Amino acid sequence: MNPLIAAIGCFLLYIVGFRLYAKFLSGRIFRLDPSRATPAHTLRDEIDYVPTNRFVLFGHHYASITGLAPMLGPAVAVIWGWGPAMLWVVFGAILVGGVHDFSALVVSIRAKGQSIGKVTEGVIGPRAKFLFLALIFFGISLAMGVFVYIIAVLFQAGPDFDPANPAAAKTSFPSAVLPSGTLMILAMIMGFLLYKKKFPLAPTTAVGFVLMLLAVWLGTQFPTLGFDPAAWPKRVSWTWILLAYAFLASVLPVWSLLQARDFLNSLLLYLGLLAAYGGFFVLGPTFSAPAINPHPAGAPPLFPFVFIVISCGAASGFHALVSSGTTAKQINRETDARFVAFGGMIGESLLGLLAVLACTAGFESTHAWNTAYADWATIQASLASKLGAFIHGSSRFIEALGIDQNLAAAFIAVLVVSFALTTLDSATRLLRFNVSEIGASLRLKILQNRYLATAIAVAAICFFAFYKIQDAETGDIKPAGLALWTLFGTTNQLLAGLTLLVASLYLHQRGRNPLYTGLPMVFMLISTFTALAENLVDFFKKGQYLLLVVGMVLFLVAVGIVVEGLRAFLQRQRHTDDEIVFAADS
Repeated sequence: MNPLIAAIGCFLLYIVGFRLYAKFLSGRIFRLDPSRATPAHTLRDEIDYVPTNRFVLFGHHYASITGLAPMLGPAVAVIWGWGPAMLWVVFGAILVGGVHDFSALVVSIRAKGQSIGKVTEGVIGPRAKFLFLALIFFGISLAMGVFVYIIAVLFQAGPDFDPANPAAAKTSFPSAVLPSGTLMILAMIMGFLLYKKKFPLAPTTAVGFVLMLLAVWLGTQFPTLGFDPAAWPKRVSWTWILLAYAFLASVLPVWSLLQARDFLNSLLLYLGLLAAYGGFFVLGPTFSAPAINPHPAGAPPLFPFVFIVISCGAASGFHALVSSGTTAKQINRETDARFVAFGGMIGESLLGLLAVLACTAGFESTHAWNTAYADWATIQASLASKLGAFIHGSSRFIEALGIDQNLAAAFIAVLVVSFALTTLDSATRLLRFNVSEIGASLRLKILQNRYLATAIAVAAICFFAFYKIQDAETGDIKPAGLALWTLFGTTNQLLAGLTLLVASLYLHQRGRNPLYTGLPMVFMLISTFTALAENLVDFFKKGQYLLLVVGMVLFLVAVGIVVEGLRAFLQRQRHTDDEIVFAADS
């Protein structure tokens, strides 16, 4: 099939999904009410609970859910061919991911802005809540530890970095450092001007965005800020800098950094998507990858692993943590949920679709693609190199618009890094909420101190970024986060399935039709339990006992939540109002 026709078909499906299906869910199933007061108003504290313009909040939400995963997952999954990856990215976003993100946001709004872990207590029970919180803590800590590691690798001037030809690099993009730092400074200035000085949004944003683009260009001119590449900070130094930034971003009021930073980031992504897709249609490339490659050398089976490898971009449990963790505390009206959550999922899926195209039609030849995707071991050897494939393919599209190769590559690299950073700062805040809720469950009030809770969150991320273990299969020494990355996709999709379980019970308890969340729930749980079972067998055969133990714990935790959910379903509870009642309130 011609890639242009495939892309146009995907765009039409997105439009139908948002205009018809999301509207149906909003009005008929969840019955959103624009007059009902949201937690941003009833619990307003100017730190976490802040009513926010829906366009600004969309930018914050979009940037928070759009980290490395919607680029990294498809960049790996195309080893099974562009067909399965593209179908899951599009249909998964509309029928599973969008429903998941939207329902997580709505039930959280009606639970006083509490996280999905806390909502689980009100819908299922306290035991399920504690299991959910434990699963969330592991999943976020692991993912952010790996994100920190990969961002630090991208920031360093590694052996493949050539100051005369930075676009040729595969894993080293120090030119992204200057724009990333500039974005943080601009965001803090914008947050102060918009929130404290009441500057108008449009002109303030326009000036900030122009300065941001200038910083991207300056990054190409001074990739190491004038320093000798040999004197540029190494990965370990960047790791500590990133951890310090995550701590700061978590404890600051949400308006002072996160909102403006994510809004600017979203504008950057809009421009990047427009340029990349525009160049794609101008270039008119052909697929260098096969439509389907059912048995790549050394790879796990296509089902269920294509649905596990591609999480963000199609369906991701992490999105529920963003929806119920930060977004629910800032939404101005209930009816904004459709635009922010379902629309945000469609937007992220557009990035996932671009990753599929960049990593299949972005290669110059079939030979080049076959070399890059020779077998599963080649992919697993370096996750950062797959991001390099996305950067290379996307920048090739942009070059078709007449833009310089180095500038195009630097721009895409900034997109990759900046969205990884926004996910890092939002996720650290979410992990802080998670620690506080665990503290509340254990009646340890000290853990509800945001500085201590953040310190614990950063320490957990630090563990997965730094702690190293020996790979039982290869003998290589690698960070624990990378060794456990095999389990991240499964953990993430388990969270998605369990979130849909909570949403289904919420609807069932109010006499609403739960099929629209229940069917995606069944699909996600079958896929993830199948993948986890196959992983456990594989870990045992290869003697990877750390992975085996962690995987078994995850399996038992998930089973425990499902059992508690079935018990709640059989109790046939009914609620006449839309408020979720917690044990402490009854």
